[in-house]
Amino acid sequence: MGISFLTYLCALTVLLFFISRGFWSDMPLIDYMKQSSNLVPFKTINGYLLAMTNGSMNLIIPIKNLAGNVAAFLPMGIFLPYYFRRLSSLKSFTITMTVMILSVEIIQLVTRRGSLDIDDFILNLIGALIGLGLRKAMTDRKVRKNAVSV
Repeated sequence: MGISFLTYLCALTVLLFFISRGFWSDMPLIDYMKQSSNLVPFKTINGYLLAMTNGSMNLIIPIKNLAGNVAAFLPMGIFLPYYFRRLSSLKSFTITMTVMILSVEIIQLVTRRGSLDIDDFILNLIGALIGLGLRKAMTDRKVRKNAVSV
């Protein structure tokens, strides 16, 4: 499981910080921050959903963005509680993921490797929580299976 987690972390790091998204700019950082930040919850999500329903955008773009943001952090919900038992509780996991995802968003913005989008944060957190739910379901199933076979 350790190699899987390290592979995932490397892939996530490359995806978040090293794949060029065309955000490099010569404009002053403050202007870049203003232009590439979205602090209005569901603005981007609603825009993608609208584009999907009215056909104003190639369908693959919103699906890739919405599902990709969920999928990117889903493995965190599986791996982190496995390696850090204290992150098995919903509260500690959610706090940790909130800090981690906000840090990623801010680093992307400051380094101009992306934008700060509250909707990315929401989708990433949903993905991580789905992962945690899957982990708990797998753990519960294993416990029930072991209890029956005893």
